[in-house]
Amino acid sequence: MRSLPGTSRPGFPPPAPAAPPLRLLIADDNPVVRAGLTALLSDGAGTTVVAEARDGREAYEAALRHRPDVILLDVRMPGVDGISALPHLVPLAPVMMLTYSHETETVREALRLGAGGYLVHGEFTTEQLVRAVRDVREGRPQVTPGATRALLTALRSDASAHSDSNFLDASAISEPSTLSRLQSPMGQSFRSRFRLSEREAEIMDLIASGMTNQQIAAACFITEKTVKNHINRIFAKLHSTTRSQATAKWLGVA
Repeated sequence: MRSLPGTSRPGFPPPAPAAPPLRLLIADDNPVVRAGLTALLSDGAGTTVVAEARDGREAYEAALRHRPDVILLDVRMPGVDGISALPHLVPLAPVMMLTYSHETETVREALRLGAGGYLVHGEFTTEQLVRAVRDVREGRPQVTPGATRALLTALRSDASAHSDSNFLDASAISEPSTLSRLQSPMGQSFRSRFRLSEREAEIMDLIASGMTNQQIAAACFITEKTVKNHINRIFAKLHSTTRSQATAKWLGVA
């Protein structure tokens, strides 16, 4: 059909321009690890490595110079390590810890200082790594199972230690009447009275660690809506209306 004079023939809209690749900075003292990650993340995955660094100081300088979209940061590096550099890097770009370290205190400190994710080598595929980078860029935290287990272990240890400290000293429990009152709590966890399911207890541990709903969703591989539903049931069982109230009861300090 011929177009009328002075009109243009209708056509398909031009294709949307391809999104530019995410620009990454890799900080790791091991050149083999840096080379491997650069190869993985610069091979048509929608990401590109714009800079590498051997320690925290180099990472900070490179971040100022290149302004990456995401920083991949190792924990243990000579000179300025990852944890020491983290507070200086977080204001410049989202930071994802990418490391072999899954010690409890290291994981907790990294998340406390603002890391948007914590991935342990050997616990993710290339596709999962690329997806995690994108999620961290969009503010969706990612935590691999090893790091999650470290957090849960620490929380349970803290709660157990606090519970033990609340018992009376040896001289006090020498009286038979006092001992009889203590036998029941000592035989079972003080948390059992809340009647939380296994999943609810896991989520309550993560709440007590200070994790946000987004971080909990990433750690448990569930949606934020599911996290919120669990939290509503947890609060009802703990007779709490805030995270701080629930945490205090869960850790036995209320």
